[in-house]
Amino acid sequence: MGQPRRYTDAGVDAGCERVTSGSVRVDHDSVRLDHTVPFDSFHSLCAFQILFLLVMLFLLNGTSCRAQQAPDSVQIQVLADQPDGAFPPIWNYFGYDEPNYTYAPNGQKLLHELGALSPEPVYIRTHNLLTSGDGWASLKWGSTNVYTEDAAGNPIYDWTILDRIFDTFQVAGLKPLVEIGFMPKALSTHPDPYRHNFPQGSIYTGWAYPPKDYQKWSDLVFQFVHHLRTRYGDAEVKTWLWEVWNEPDIDYWKGTPGEFFKLYDFSVDAVLRALPEARIGGPDSTGPAYPKAAEFLHAFLEHCAHQKNFATGKIGTPLDFISFHPKGSPKWLGDHVQMGISRQLASIQAGFKLVSSFNEWRNTPIILGESDPEGCAACSARNNPQNSYRNGPLYAVYEAETLFHTLALARIEHANLLGSLTWAFEFEEQPYFEGFRALATNGLDKPVLNAFRMFGLLGRERVQVTSSAALSTEEVVRDGVRAHPEINAIAARTDHEMQILLWNYHDDDFPAAPFPIELTVTGLPSASTRGLLENFRIDSGHSNSFAAWSQMGSPQTPSAEQYEKLQAAGQLQLVNSPAWILIEKGAARLSFSLPRPAVSLVRLRWQ
Repeated sequence: MGQPRRYTDAGVDAGCERVTSGSVRVDHDSVRLDHTVPFDSFHSLCAFQILFLLVMLFLLNGTSCRAQQAPDSVQIQVLADQPDGAFPPIWNYFGYDEPNYTYAPNGQKLLHELGALSPEPVYIRTHNLLTSGDGWASLKWGSTNVYTEDAAGNPIYDWTILDRIFDTFQVAGLKPLVEIGFMPKALSTHPDPYRHNFPQGSIYTGWAYPPKDYQKWSDLVFQFVHHLRTRYGDAEVKTWLWEVWNEPDIDYWKGTPGEFFKLYDFSVDAVLRALPEARIGGPDSTGPAYPKAAEFLHAFLEHCAHQKNFATGKIGTPLDFISFHPKGSPKWLGDHVQMGISRQLASIQAGFKLVSSFNEWRNTPIILGESDPEGCAACSARNNPQNSYRNGPLYAVYEAETLFHTLALARIEHANLLGSLTWAFEFEEQPYFEGFRALATNGLDKPVLNAFRMFGLLGRERVQVTSSAALSTEEVVRDGVRAHPEINAIAARTDHEMQILLWNYHDDDFPAAPFPIELTVTGLPSASTRGLLENFRIDSGHSNSFAAWSQMGSPQTPSAEQYEKLQAAGQLQLVNSPAWILIEKGAARLSFSLPRPAVSLVRLRWQ
């Protein structure tokens, strides 16, 4: 019967044409009448074919073309004159394992791009700032070699590599969120083996063990902070953030919880002796939706509030912010990725609830120290197909969806949310678009970086928004986004300008028809009659270097001309040219289609 159906980015094709009113076309040659059939047989055949056609029409309408039925338009209303609180730039925190990538050419390029995202400071966190080694990076590895000892066990400090890292941050206009870790080989209670070779073998080697001498560790931390203060000056380092270690509730820390609490106490004491105004926190443990992680975080908060300080002997330990790591859980279902946003949001909510259960800490700022779709940035999509979301627009749209519900959870739980850190950067000497969790690949910006460019264009005062396709935060935390897509928006304003972030998200990464959007903005100045409209977009054809690279045939050695085109494709792009539109009686109305997955930033300016 006709041509087989093909599944494309536009939906179901060739077996049934695009549907706009629930109708179905059957190809002309799908029923052939043989004019040599006798008259009586002809009528019998016609009756059979008519019945067959009716059955086929019913089946096609009910199943095959369901994806092609024109979706109802989504009504989004922005109330420009109705404030909805502040829009803090919680998204402007980034981090990565390999600090030596910082001063690589592509690393420097990306750091400058991050510094240009926002008028507010962008914070950078890296592992391995105290790790021993020669400064050569590899996946999940880096080193500075700041601490060694002579034959008599006396400390030798060398800040050469460390200074290259922090100098690069300074030039790019970034603020460090200084992670104090990991254990130098000369101080480790289990120094060998020390350097790992990820992905072969375990990464948890000698750097993950407690110090053999806590006083020597304290001296190292003091000298570390003192050096940075001397080099960059009080005015600068007072704006930084400081934290101790990473994920001490799992094998990143090979000691006991009590030994980590001791490490934290000695570290905080040393930092504050070197820089009394320092803002220091922790413990950067894993997602509290897991019982063991929640138990560790609770014990840490209890220690800081009520237990004896190992360094000072007093009760309690300073804790200027509380940090933990919510992660999602995508799955590969054989033909597509299904994101696991509910797990990430559940960890955020569990952490907020846990913190608020302490009278001492319920108003303390919280930093989501790594808030990501899953837990391994250096695990490529080639070997882990559940990570294949990373190159295309789904990652960007996921970030918008997560940002919205993270802010909603902070409101619901009355959390003092300071930041939400994205653990993604770039990887040196790796194939193009290998599928690492990264913001760029070989100097080419990936679609997800454009999501953060959009966030940076949003004003700092939210206004009220309604969407007919919004999901409640409670539902998304409980079930994810599975039954229906969420099409929602965040709107903000500045003087003479509105910014509206809209996105179309579903956990399942498969093709779907675009949704018609009817966007109404009310509450604009009554004296204004025209506004300048811009519509930035990230989707399969906009702000998407991966799509451009794929269309070129996925070259691993692109020519200079190809590379220039790919760089341009990686920038934030408009759907259409800017245009002046009518503002009537304080209202502007827009109609456009929003694909899935996609995110748009609509900007409207008036005089």
